[in-house]
Amino acid sequence: MHQIWTLLTNNTLLDITLAHWLMAATSLFLTVVAQRVLISTFKRLAKQLTSRTATKLDDVLLAAAERPANMFVLMLGLLLTVHLLQPPADIFPLISIVDHTGRVITIILGIWFLWRLISGISAYSTSKAHEKDSALDHQLVPFIAKTLKIFLVMTAVLVVAQNMGYSISGLIASLGIGGIAIAMAAKDTIANVFGSIMILVDRPFTLGDWIKTAEFEGVVEDIGFRSTRIRTFERTLVNVPNSSLANMVIDNIDARNERRIKMRIGLTYHTTATEMKAAIAGIESILENHPGVDQGYKLVKFDEFEDSSLSIFLYYFSASKVWADYLQVRQEVNMQMMELLESLNLEFAFPTRTLLVEQNQQELFPQ
Repeated sequence: MHQIWTLLTNNTLLDITLAHWLMAATSLFLTVVAQRVLISTFKRLAKQLTSRTATKLDDVLLAAAERPANMFVLMLGLLLTVHLLQPPADIFPLISIVDHTGRVITIILGIWFLWRLISGISAYSTSKAHEKDSALDHQLVPFIAKTLKIFLVMTAVLVVAQNMGYSISGLIASLGIGGIAIAMAAKDTIANVFGSIMILVDRPFTLGDWIKTAEFEGVVEDIGFRSTRIRTFERTLVNVPNSSLANMVIDNIDARNERRIKMRIGLTYHTTATEMKAAIAGIESILENHPGVDQGYKLVKFDEFEDSSLSIFLYYFSASKVWADYLQVRQEVNMQMMELLESLNLEFAFPTRTLLVEQNQQELFPQ
């Protein structure tokens, strides 16, 4: 045994003893084994936590940490391997380079873990918001996640730059002077960010809502930092700056819980009072018995003697706010009213004029 050790320590390869090569190889082997053990440990913990805990946050944490932790073990194994090799520093300063690179990679792995954790928590919170039907959480969660990721990237760039030997103190100090210029140049962007915050807090609309303004009408597809995307009914996409949108008068069509139906029916002047009463009573019965008509408020009134018709005013609401359901209710009610008026032998009026021509008697019977 002593002879083997002497052989390993006295013989070199690339100015590194065979003993150090052997220890380095052992370190790499143990690194691979440690990675395998770590992967199996994560899987076992995930199964145990899923069965024992009701919350999904622990699963999110494990999922976020799995790959960064695996890479961290690999990096530690490589660092240990280089240190065990002990390459001559006068030929190539490998150890100092690896140590410096290791610090940078550690920071990057930490940022990667936090990025994955933010994404996982965002997805979990969004799913919970869908379950609770919380429109505010559904919009705020992606907004907060984007903000945290931007802050995380900015912090990572500064920390990595400092560890790579660049001085960031001058950069940080110049932010105070350049901040004013940046604020002036980005005032519209800042206004749009505050506009998006006001939209999320005031909640004049949510994703998927049909909104209408003096300038456009459509469905909200996305609320971003700078602008909100509106899909119009012509299938075009309108990008509206949030600062402008926050100051607009917005009619949220989908905020209603029912749809109004307002119309008139004109009957001819041949209609008698008895027939008019029967028509009104029949229309009221149609509205009362139709399942798609909201029974909270409805009106059927004979209200106008118009030029060419006797006008019946109808005012009622469909129980559903869905456009297709609303149209179906309106169609069915209209068909039933037509059948009713046909059964009463009543006719719909249309614009007509009666021309009376008078002629004196001498023109008709000349002497």
